[in-house]
Amino acid sequence: MNPFVSIVVPTYNRPYPLAELLESLSRQTYKPFEVIIVNDGGERVDHIVALYPELRIHLIHCERNVGHVEARNIGVKAARGELIMLCDDDDLLLSCHVERMVAAISDADFVYSDVEIFYYRMDDGHRIPTNRFLFAYEYDKEAMRQFSTYVPSGSLYHKRIHESVGYFDPYVHNYWDWDFFLRVSSTFRVKRVAAASVLYAFSNEGDHLSRQMTDRRQMYLDRLGEKHGLGKLPTKNFWLLLSEPEVAKRKASSEIIWDGAPIVSRLKNRL
Repeated sequence: MNPFVSIVVPTYNRPYPLAELLESLSRQTYKPFEVIIVNDGGERVDHIVALYPELRIHLIHCERNVGHVEARNIGVKAARGELIMLCDDDDLLLSCHVERMVAAISDADFVYSDVEIFYYRMDDGHRIPTNRFLFAYEYDKEAMRQFSTYVPSGSLYHKRIHESVGYFDPYVHNYWDWDFFLRVSSTFRVKRVAAASVLYAFSNEGDHLSRQMTDRRQMYLDRLGEKHGLGKLPTKNFWLLLSEPEVAKRKASSEIIWDGAPIVSRLKNRL
Protein backbone atom coordinates (compact mmCIF):
# COMPACT_ATOMS: atom_id res chain seq x y z
CA MET A 1 0.00 0.00 0.00
CA ASN A 2 1.29 3.46 -0.86
CA PRO A 3 2.11 5.50 2.26
CA PHE A 4 0.02 8.57 3.01
CA VAL A 5 1.92 11.87 2.88
CA SER A 6 1.11 15.07 4.76
CA ILE A 7 2.46 18.18 3.02
CA VAL A 8 2.84 20.97 5.60
CA VAL A 9 2.69 24.53 4.27
CA PRO A 10 2.90 27.61 6.53
CA THR A 11 1.63 30.76 4.84
CA TYR A 12 1.40 34.45 5.60
CA ASN A 13 -0.05 37.00 3.19
CA ARG A 14 1.23 35.47 -0.05
CA PRO A 15 -2.00 34.48 -1.80
CA TYR A 16 -0.71 34.29 -5.38
CA PRO A 17 2.38 32.17 -4.67
CA LEU A 18 0.26 29.92 -2.43
CA ALA A 19 -2.19 29.42 -5.29
CA GLU A 20 0.70 28.50 -7.61
CA LEU A 21 1.93 25.96 -5.06
CA LEU A 22 -1.53 24.40 -4.85
CA GLU A 23 -1.61 24.27 -8.65
CA SER A 24 1.70 22.38 -8.61
CA LEU A 25 0.31 19.98 -6.00
CA SER A 26 -2.81 19.36 -8.07
CA ARG A 27 -0.53 18.07 -10.85
CA GLN A 28 1.30 15.49 -8.72
CA THR A 29 1.45 11.98 -10.13
CA TYR A 30 1.33 10.58 -6.59
CA LYS A 31 -2.13 10.97 -5.08
CA PRO A 32 -2.28 9.62 -1.49
CA PHE A 33 -1.51 12.92 0.23
CA GLU A 34 -3.09 15.74 2.17
CA VAL A 35 -2.10 19.39 2.32
CA ILE A 36 -2.03 21.07 5.71
CA ILE A 37 -2.00 24.84 5.30
CA VAL A 38 -1.25 26.80 8.45
CA ASN A 39 -2.31 30.41 7.91
CA ASP A 40 -0.09 32.24 10.38
CA GLY A 41 -2.49 35.04 11.31
CA GLY A 42 -2.54 36.52 7.81
CA GLU A 43 -5.37 37.34 5.43
CA ARG A 44 -7.85 34.54 4.89
CA VAL A 45 -7.03 32.02 2.16
CA ASP A 46 -10.30 30.07 2.14
CA HIS A 47 -11.10 31.35 -1.36
CA ILE A 48 -7.80 29.98 -2.66
CA VAL A 49 -8.35 26.59 -1.05
CA ALA A 50 -11.82 26.48 -2.62
CA LEU A 51 -10.26 26.66 -6.09
CA TYR A 52 -8.68 23.20 -5.59
CA PRO A 53 -11.51 20.92 -4.41
CA GLU A 54 -9.72 17.81 -5.66
CA LEU A 55 -6.97 18.28 -3.07
CA ARG A 56 -7.39 17.03 0.50
CA ILE A 57 -6.68 20.33 2.26
CA HIS A 58 -6.79 20.86 6.00
CA LEU A 59 -6.73 24.62 6.60
CA ILE A 60 -5.68 25.85 10.03
CA HIS A 61 -6.12 29.57 10.67
CA CYS A 62 -4.08 31.01 13.54
CA GLU A 63 -5.78 33.93 15.27
CA ARG A 64 -2.41 35.63 15.75
CA ASN A 65 0.97 35.49 14.08
CA VAL A 66 2.96 32.78 15.85
CA GLY A 67 5.95 32.80 13.49
CA HIS A 68 6.89 30.47 10.67
CA VAL A 69 8.67 27.93 12.88
CA GLU A 70 5.78 27.38 15.28
CA ALA A 71 3.36 27.39 12.34
CA ARG A 72 5.22 24.38 10.95
CA ASN A 73 5.01 22.66 14.32
CA ILE A 74 1.26 23.21 14.36
CA GLY A 75 0.99 21.68 10.89
CA VAL A 76 3.16 18.66 11.68
CA LYS A 77 1.21 17.91 14.85
CA ALA A 78 -2.04 17.95 12.85
CA ALA A 79 -0.67 15.65 10.15
CA ARG A 80 -2.41 12.31 9.56
CA GLY A 81 0.26 10.87 7.29
CA GLU A 82 3.07 8.54 8.27
CA LEU A 83 5.31 10.67 6.05
CA ILE A 84 5.78 14.44 6.33
CA MET A 85 6.76 16.69 3.45
CA LEU A 86 7.71 20.30 4.11
CA CYS A 87 7.13 23.14 1.67
CA ASP A 88 7.26 26.93 1.86
CA ASP A 89 4.24 28.74 0.44
CA ASP A 90 6.22 30.40 -2.36
CA ASP A 91 8.10 27.33 -3.60
CA LEU A 92 6.87 24.82 -6.18
CA LEU A 93 7.01 21.04 -6.56
CA LEU A 94 7.23 19.58 -10.05
CA SER A 95 4.61 16.96 -10.89
CA CYS A 96 6.91 13.97 -10.33
CA HIS A 97 8.31 15.18 -7.03
CA VAL A 98 6.16 13.47 -4.40
CA GLU A 99 6.23 10.15 -6.26
CA ARG A 100 10.01 10.21 -6.58
CA MET A 101 10.56 11.14 -2.96
CA VAL A 102 8.26 8.40 -1.67
CA ALA A 103 10.23 5.90 -3.76
CA ALA A 104 13.54 7.27 -2.47
CA ILE A 105 12.61 6.95 1.21
CA SER A 106 12.21 3.17 0.93
CA ASP A 107 15.79 2.74 2.22
CA ALA A 108 16.11 5.93 4.28
CA ASP A 109 14.39 7.84 7.07
CA PHE A 110 14.79 11.35 5.65
CA VAL A 111 15.26 12.40 2.03
CA TYR A 112 15.78 15.76 0.38
CA SER A 113 16.22 16.73 -3.25
CA ASP A 114 18.20 19.23 -5.24
CA VAL A 115 16.44 22.40 -6.32
CA GLU A 116 16.44 24.97 -9.04
CA ILE A 117 16.47 28.50 -7.69
CA PHE A 118 14.46 30.76 -9.95
CA TYR A 119 14.36 34.52 -10.13
CA TYR A 120 11.11 36.09 -11.22
CA ARG A 121 9.18 39.26 -11.88
CA MET A 122 5.58 39.89 -10.92
CA ASP A 123 2.99 40.38 -13.63
CA ASP A 124 -0.51 41.13 -12.33
CA GLY A 125 -0.04 38.87 -9.33
CA HIS A 126 1.62 36.13 -11.36
CA ARG A 127 5.29 35.14 -11.15
CA ILE A 128 7.16 35.04 -14.45
CA PRO A 129 10.55 33.25 -14.21
CA THR A 130 13.43 35.40 -15.47
CA ASN A 131 16.48 33.34 -14.57
CA ARG A 132 17.36 30.03 -12.94
CA PHE A 133 20.31 28.10 -11.59
CA LEU A 134 20.90 24.68 -10.11
CA PHE A 135 21.49 24.28 -6.38
CA ALA A 136 22.93 20.78 -6.01
CA TYR A 137 25.61 19.64 -3.56
CA GLU A 138 26.88 16.28 -2.41
CA TYR A 139 25.70 15.22 1.02
CA ASP A 140 28.64 15.39 3.39
CA LYS A 141 27.53 14.93 6.99
CA GLU A 142 30.57 16.65 8.50
CA ALA A 143 30.58 19.51 5.98
CA MET A 144 26.92 20.15 6.78
CA ARG A 145 28.07 21.30 10.22
CA GLN A 146 29.83 24.27 8.64
CA PHE A 147 27.50 25.18 5.78
CA SER A 148 24.04 23.75 5.12
CA THR A 149 23.05 22.83 1.58
CA TYR A 150 19.71 21.46 2.75
CA VAL A 151 16.61 23.14 1.30
CA PRO A 152 13.59 22.05 3.39
CA SER A 153 10.95 22.53 0.69
CA GLY A 154 10.09 19.14 -0.78
CA SER A 155 12.01 17.14 1.83
CA LEU A 156 10.27 14.01 3.10
CA TYR A 157 10.66 12.11 6.35
CA HIS A 158 8.91 9.70 8.70
CA LYS A 159 6.70 11.49 11.20
CA ARG A 160 8.01 9.22 13.95
CA ILE A 161 11.30 11.12 13.76
CA HIS A 162 9.72 13.85 15.88
CA GLU A 163 9.23 11.35 18.71
CA SER A 164 13.01 11.07 18.89
CA VAL A 165 14.37 14.54 18.07
CA GLY A 166 11.44 16.80 18.97
CA TYR A 167 9.91 19.52 16.81
CA PHE A 168 11.28 22.58 15.03
CA ASP A 169 13.05 25.01 17.34
CA PRO A 170 11.86 28.66 17.32
CA TYR A 171 14.90 29.56 19.45
CA VAL A 172 17.13 29.40 16.35
CA HIS A 173 14.42 30.98 14.14
CA ASN A 174 16.00 31.53 10.68
CA TYR A 175 18.08 28.38 11.13
CA TRP A 176 15.28 26.04 12.18
CA ASP A 177 15.86 23.88 9.08
CA TRP A 178 19.63 23.55 9.56
CA ASP A 179 19.07 22.72 13.22
CA PHE A 180 16.48 20.06 12.38
CA PHE A 181 18.73 18.54 9.73
CA LEU A 182 21.63 18.25 12.17
CA ARG A 183 19.44 16.63 14.81
CA VAL A 184 18.00 14.15 12.32
CA SER A 185 21.28 13.26 10.62
CA SER A 186 22.93 12.45 13.95
CA THR A 187 20.58 9.49 14.44
CA PHE A 188 18.68 8.65 11.26
CA ARG A 189 19.47 7.61 7.69
CA VAL A 190 19.59 10.68 5.45
CA LYS A 191 19.71 10.57 1.64
CA ARG A 192 20.04 13.23 -1.04
CA VAL A 193 18.01 12.68 -4.21
CA ALA A 194 19.97 13.95 -7.22
CA ALA A 195 17.07 15.49 -9.10
CA ALA A 196 16.03 19.16 -9.16
CA SER A 197 12.30 18.59 -8.75
CA VAL A 198 11.76 21.57 -6.42
CA LEU A 199 11.65 25.18 -7.58
CA TYR A 200 12.89 27.62 -4.96
CA ALA A 201 11.65 31.16 -5.49
CA PHE A 202 13.94 34.15 -5.20
CA SER A 203 13.29 37.78 -6.10
CA ASN A 204 15.75 40.66 -6.26
CA GLU A 205 12.86 42.97 -5.52
CA GLY A 206 11.98 41.39 -2.18
CA ASP A 207 13.48 41.33 1.28
CA HIS A 208 14.58 37.73 1.15
CA LEU A 209 16.11 36.34 4.33
CA SER A 210 19.15 34.97 2.50
CA ARG A 211 20.08 38.43 1.23
CA GLN A 212 21.05 39.91 4.54
CA MET A 213 22.93 39.30 7.78
CA THR A 214 21.31 41.47 10.44
CA ASP A 215 22.29 41.57 14.11
CA ARG A 216 19.23 39.51 14.99
CA ARG A 217 20.03 36.92 12.33
CA GLN A 218 23.58 36.77 13.66
CA MET A 219 22.16 36.08 17.12
CA TYR A 220 20.21 33.10 15.78
CA LEU A 221 23.29 31.80 13.97
CA ASP A 222 25.28 32.04 17.21
CA ARG A 223 22.52 30.14 19.00
CA LEU A 224 22.71 27.39 16.39
CA GLY A 225 26.48 27.19 16.77
CA GLU A 226 26.27 26.93 20.53
CA LYS A 227 23.49 24.32 20.41
CA HIS A 228 25.46 21.95 18.18
CA GLY A 229 29.02 22.83 19.16
CA LEU A 230 29.79 24.17 15.70
CA GLY A 231 32.15 26.92 16.79
CA LYS A 232 32.03 30.35 15.20
CA LEU A 233 30.13 30.04 11.93
CA PRO A 234 30.90 32.30 8.93
CA THR A 235 28.70 35.37 8.71
CA LYS A 236 29.05 36.14 5.04
CA ASN A 237 26.03 36.56 2.81
CA PHE A 238 24.67 33.21 1.61
CA TRP A 239 25.58 33.92 -2.01
CA LEU A 240 29.17 34.80 -1.11
CA LEU A 241 29.49 31.61 0.90
CA LEU A 242 28.59 29.57 -2.17
CA SER A 243 31.81 30.73 -3.81
CA GLU A 244 33.99 29.60 -0.91
CA PRO A 245 36.30 26.73 -2.00
CA GLU A 246 35.07 24.36 0.72
CA VAL A 247 31.49 24.82 -0.44
CA ALA A 248 32.19 24.98 -4.18
CA LYS A 249 33.98 21.62 -4.16
CA ARG A 250 30.75 19.97 -2.97
CA LYS A 251 28.87 20.97 -6.13
CA ALA A 252 27.21 18.03 -7.81
CA SER A 253 25.42 17.15 -11.02
CA SER A 254 21.69 16.62 -10.95
CA GLU A 255 18.78 15.70 -13.18
CA ILE A 256 17.08 18.80 -14.57
CA ILE A 257 13.34 18.30 -14.92
CA TRP A 258 11.72 21.73 -15.20
CA ASP A 259 10.94 22.98 -18.71
CA GLY A 260 11.13 26.60 -17.54
CA ALA A 261 7.44 27.34 -18.01
CA PRO A 262 5.62 29.28 -15.27
CA ILE A 263 2.95 27.52 -13.25
CA VAL A 264 -0.32 29.37 -13.74
CA SER A 265 -2.80 29.04 -10.89
CA ARG A 266 -6.57 29.03 -11.03
CA LEU A 267 -6.51 32.25 -9.01
CA LYS A 268 -4.64 33.94 -11.83
CA ASN A 269 -7.05 32.51 -14.41
CA ARG A 270 -9.99 34.07 -12.56
CA LEU A 271 -8.59 37.59 -12.83
